Amino acid sequence: MTIATLKVMYQNGTMTPQKLIHTIIERAERDQAMNIWIVPPSLSFIQPYLDRLAEKTPEQYPLWGIPFSVKDNIDLEGLPTTAACPSYTYKPKKSAEAVARLIAAGAIPVGKTNLDQFATGLVGTRSPYGETHNSLKPELISGGSSSGSAVAVARGQAIFSLGTDTAGSGRVPAALNNLIGYKASIGDWPVDGVIPACASLDCVTVFASALDDVYLIDSVIRGKQGDSSQSQSPPPPLTIPANSPRKLLLPKEPPVFYGDYREAYRKAWEHAVQRLERSGIPVEYVDTGIFGQVSSILYDGPWIAERWADLGSFVETHPGQVFPVTEQILRSSQERGYDAASVFTALHQLRGYKAQTDALMQDAILVIPTCGGTYTRAQVAASPISTNSDMGRYTNHCNLLDLSAIALPSDFADENLPFGITMFSLRGQDHFLKGAAAAFLNTEAVELAVCGLHMRGFPLEKQLLDCGASFVRTDQTAPCYRLIRLNTLPPKPGLIRSEPGSSIDLEIWSIPLHRLGDLLRQVPAPLGLGKVKLQSGAEVTGFICEPYAQQESEDITRYGGWALAEQHKERDKNPVKG
Repeated sequence: MTIATLKVMYQNGTMTPQKLIHTIIERAERDQAMNIWIVPPSLSFIQPYLDRLAEKTPEQYPLWGIPFSVKDNIDLEGLPTTAACPSYTYKPKKSAEAVARLIAAGAIPVGKTNLDQFATGLVGTRSPYGETHNSLKPELISGGSSSGSAVAVARGQAIFSLGTDTAGSGRVPAALNNLIGYKASIGDWPVDGVIPACASLDCVTVFASALDDVYLIDSVIRGKQGDSSQSQSPPPPLTIPANSPRKLLLPKEPPVFYGDYREAYRKAWEHAVQRLERSGIPVEYVDTGIFGQVSSILYDGPWIAERWADLGSFVETHPGQVFPVTEQILRSSQERGYDAASVFTALHQLRGYKAQTDALMQDAILVIPTCGGTYTRAQVAASPISTNSDMGRYTNHCNLLDLSAIALPSDFADENLPFGITMFSLRGQDHFLKGAAAAFLNTEAVELAVCGLHMRGFPLEKQLLDCGASFVRTDQTAPCYRLIRLNTLPPKPGLIRSEPGSSIDLEIWSIPLHRLGDLLRQVPAPLGLGKVKLQSGAEVTGFICEPYAQQESEDITRYGGWALAEQHKERDKNPVKG
């Protein structure tokens, strides 16, 4: 569900905030074994937020009644913050500023989500509160460290959620759970009230299902830090326009893919490239090796010491209380012996990289896979370091270079196996990022089965062409349909599911998803769009007819399709004389 959809449901009375919260609580209880929550949704702390909605109007508060979840390294007043480490737990005196701004805009926090402990990891398995399951394939990793935040949205237990991002934690879980994940440049969103992973790099992020939702959240949270926890009205929106960049930058070298699904991911990337090439934005293929070089200095450089600076004293004074692999990573900075000189050496090196990337990316958007593959939770348990490193291959460079990034879902790599790309922009160029993201999402297409006047050579083919549709192939339905000729001007076919039935000839077209509504508005009753079962057993969107129409229509099933039925009709009108 999206924010826009929920607002409509509130307006027409088909849903209320109270009813939705009860549904969310039921869903969280149903999915308890997936380890999504550390503090699960409960009316005991949600009810006061519901009660306060009566004092606010949906027109004035842009997030009125919108439920969201909070990663448990971000403070929410009234609930403990654990960072997935029980002995670290404390009760914050106030909410983190990002959270406070959302609440001030009318949003409802519903709970604290699970994470890789101290936000150290990209897999979602490094938590004493359990391994967070992938939302679609439970045996696979959910991605981390913002694991519960992503899965909560994907499983319908929040409309959007807050995560954090240091090396990809706001993007990897989005890709693995078919969501959008967005992070602004460092400092564009306030981070007070967030337990630091690397304080100089950390960002608060959002997971959502729609691009408009992401940028609505951005408009509420974006801005300099200041105490908004006592705000009685929402802050003025800081809306980012959507402008097309000068070009899209894609890697000229083939990306590296890994894991059991590497070939499926490779094909999904090829499909994504095809969509990017028809997005209307010029594409340039460039050497992206420099981004890999930047990535290598995040964990192979002195930034790992920054984590120890924030958490080392706790680790030392709480032996045995930190997840073993997390402690191993935190202590690695001591083992490597980083000193002040190594910090400055790395900073100077990074400055050179940044100058090169600034020149390369000016007014342009870099696009690469969000992940090059994925792993089962069992595979991560067997090799926790190398698998985690793989998941950050295309994400680690982002915050070191102070880029904005948005992870976008693309075509699935396999059944229940999402694939995603990430777009990156320079600081201050979010308008290009938003424009490029919208252009890519608008290339998403669905297969559409047509059985009559929309087929090639018939009068309504133009409606499909005007919507940007293209012919794919001929096909047939499964043998469970009847075809009728409606008593309309001009006569139209109606496809009706019927057992027993026959196979009916079809054409399969590809139509941009965002134009499907334009086509539907031109379809009169009793026709509509629904699911059509093909001879192969697959189901696609297609034209269907309500059964009541057959009472005053001619059954033409025997012809096996509209084209042949029309040919017989013409022969009947003009019989050949012997």
